[in-house]
Amino acid sequence: MWLEDTATVQPEKVRYDKKLYDVINAMNEAKSFDGIFNLYNEILMLVDAERMSMYVLDYDKKELYTRVPARIDVVGEIRLPLNENSIAGYVALTHKSVNLVNAYNQAEVARISPSLVFDGSWDKKTGFRTRQLLTVPILHGESVVGVFQLLNKKHGKRFTEEDEESANLIVKPLGIAFLNHILLSQKQRTKFGYLLAQNKITQEELNAAITEARKSKIDTESILMDRYKIAKADLGASLSAFYNCPFIEFDPARILPSDLIKTLKLDYLHKNFWIPIQHEGDTVVVLMDDPYALHKCDIVKGLLPHLKVQYAVGIRADILRYIASSAPETQTADPIGDIIGVLKTEEVEEKEDDATTRVNENDSTVTRLANQIIIDAYKKRASDIHIEPYGARADTVIRFRIDGSCVEYQKIPSMYRRPLIGRLKIMAKLDIAERRLPQDGKIRFRLQDREIELRVSIMPTAGRDEDMVLRVLASNEPVPIQQLGLDERNLKELKNIVQRPYGLILCVGPTGSGKTTTLHSMLGYINKPDKKIWTAEDPVEITQQGLRQVQVQPKIGLTFAMALRGFLRLDPDVIMVGEMRDQETAAISVEASITGHLVFSTLHTNSAVETVIRLLDMDLDPFTFADAMLGILAQRLVKRICQECKEPYHPSRDQYDELARNYGEEGFEKLGVPYNEAFVLYGGKGCSVCNNTGYRGRMGIHELLLASDSIKKLIQAKARPAELLIQAKEEGLTTLVQDGIIKVLEGLTDFKQVQAVAIR
Repeated sequence: MWLEDTATVQPEKVRYDKKLYDVINAMNEAKSFDGIFNLYNEILMLVDAERMSMYVLDYDKKELYTRVPARIDVVGEIRLPLNENSIAGYVALTHKSVNLVNAYNQAEVARISPSLVFDGSWDKKTGFRTRQLLTVPILHGESVVGVFQLLNKKHGKRFTEEDEESANLIVKPLGIAFLNHILLSQKQRTKFGYLLAQNKITQEELNAAITEARKSKIDTESILMDRYKIAKADLGASLSAFYNCPFIEFDPARILPSDLIKTLKLDYLHKNFWIPIQHEGDTVVVLMDDPYALHKCDIVKGLLPHLKVQYAVGIRADILRYIASSAPETQTADPIGDIIGVLKTEEVEEKEDDATTRVNENDSTVTRLANQIIIDAYKKRASDIHIEPYGARADTVIRFRIDGSCVEYQKIPSMYRRPLIGRLKIMAKLDIAERRLPQDGKIRFRLQDREIELRVSIMPTAGRDEDMVLRVLASNEPVPIQQLGLDERNLKELKNIVQRPYGLILCVGPTGSGKTTTLHSMLGYINKPDKKIWTAEDPVEITQQGLRQVQVQPKIGLTFAMALRGFLRLDPDVIMVGEMRDQETAAISVEASITGHLVFSTLHTNSAVETVIRLLDMDLDPFTFADAMLGILAQRLVKRICQECKEPYHPSRDQYDELARNYGEEGFEKLGVPYNEAFVLYGGKGCSVCNNTGYRGRMGIHELLLASDSIKKLIQAKARPAELLIQAKEEGLTTLVQDGIIKVLEGLTDFKQVQAVAIR
């Protein structure tokens, strides 16, 4: 409609329209509300709003009820009568949009309709303050099926006519989704109504399953899955629709809140089929087989006082697996403070007794300490555990590296430094008597129903002590490529090049920038039965079913280059080389990529353009390299602002100018974010969830250089880095700094983080 003459339209308008239609197309393809809710953030960015709500029409009760993503639903379902007293009700009845500058200005509200009142009680319950409000009807044909509501304009004093036009385009695909939901809900008044509505089972089969379950004294869900082969996902969708809460399956990687579970009797949980599965701040998520069982819910609230309870539904078998998996940890795990208290008591007693028998690595308290350090590191999402002795007269310091920064975890009495390291050596199958030489090993540690793997490195230090670092290896599952934090252009282009039959793709950045994780995400995206994939890694940190993975061992001559030569004789489609450490590995990789193989690798360089120069300096033939290259992805990791304590602030003009200067003032202007009173950035004030740091988790910032014909010609001509960068920017490249600043504007991180990793 408004792409008639792109030559006369501003570039940002063209980009906006493309994003709008991409979202609308994705909504059209969504098969459920969950699919639409996956686009929640994209929709908010398009219309520059803080929140959105959707109301569905309940024809039977003549009411509107809310549908919002579970992650932001803090008050549960809201129901409004279908009348002109509420804004949503008025819009549904009149089919007219309402755009308020100040929802609390009763004079403004009354100008729309004398009987209309804004209900501020929900703001008090949620702690969210509504300012501007844009509400539009969701129609299917001439009939209203719901209401779409946008809350609070981020940049500006009111929602514009363009926002209203965008909202009306967005609600068109919602009309079909809402109608289907209404029709479906009329059919599924029972727990398994969804299965009937979707023709997964007949009414006769369902009746037979219920009868059999009663006779056998087992749950109907098990009969449906075992006898009638109903998929767990379909069963979950039915339960979720009936109970109006998330369905959660058993996940062995989930860490249960042992602090809560240890206050409950496992036998009681086993008999009543419920268990807390998540505890953050003052909110707990309870998994239950029947969230409508009021007597159970009353007991839950009594056993978990002072906590806001959110419910999820699960099948009994999965709930029992969670209860069983919680038993080992709740019986063996101890608060670290209790263990340290025991250590200090034993230290005092030993000094008083002047005993000749010293504590050793087999002491039960030392064993508990070693286990608890690993458990706490895993729970706190630590990537590394540092054990640092300071001799016999000072406490030994234990630190965790979390989100890239080291934080002190505990101090232990010095007399336990050697027993603790000795215990960890035993767990890693290392020589406990050897204190003069470095040692490396691995620990496999079972926690609940999962196995944690740790890479152990030991280095002798002054005073005949040893430092130990334990790397907590990543999850066995690769991160899906769409969760890497790539922007729309980079994600689309990366997906395109990784599906090419041959060529060279590089992921570059310093140590600890997430290169291995990204490579495995790319491999996971193309890991299909029709492809043979070989990897050479040092070490193998992430394992994937379907990949043939090799641990290189330079000490015995198994280098990256040797492994690569061997792979070429093993009929590969795809090869991943952990690192191009030398000219030989680089040359073989390039040769393999132009002879019909797709090759992935990494390099320690600062930018995508710099990588080209580095490889040419390694005496690679520029014509061969240019022919082989598909793309180079440079990346860094920045800390995410904690979502629990994130808050907006109005930056100074100097801060705004600094963003513009580092982005490039001409390019920054095209982003369409002028400095005014409505311009806000975000920061974390610190809370218990993020250990008062203001940050929780990390995300990538990226720079993707694609091997276009123009770039290939410049590589062949050995062009200067500046020439390569200018051409790449003309073709759409966003630099690391620019991608980081965009994520700052989106409220995902702050400029200090971008400065730390991407600005030299």
